[in-house]
Amino acid sequence: MIDTKTEKSLRTNLKRHAHALGIPIGAAELFIDRSIAAAQKSLADKSIITERDLIRAVSKELRKYSRDLAYVYENYDKII
Repeated sequence: MIDTKTEKSLRTNLKRHAHALGIPIGAAELFIDRSIAAAQKSLADKSIITERDLIRAVSKELRKYSRDLAYVYENYDKII
């Protein structure tokens, strides 16, 4: 399960990335809500969730809605 602080931070970062990509806020919030919910479901059976697990699960779901947003989220630490 993703803790509240991590989820809030994740949502903030994803909204920032979506805004930078020009994705309307309403659409971005919908993508984010659905992606986080699906990621939580897929990670529910793990006793320990690493940051990489979380990134992978959220990115997988985001790709269904916005490949650009998924790419930026997955590779943010590598983008200059």
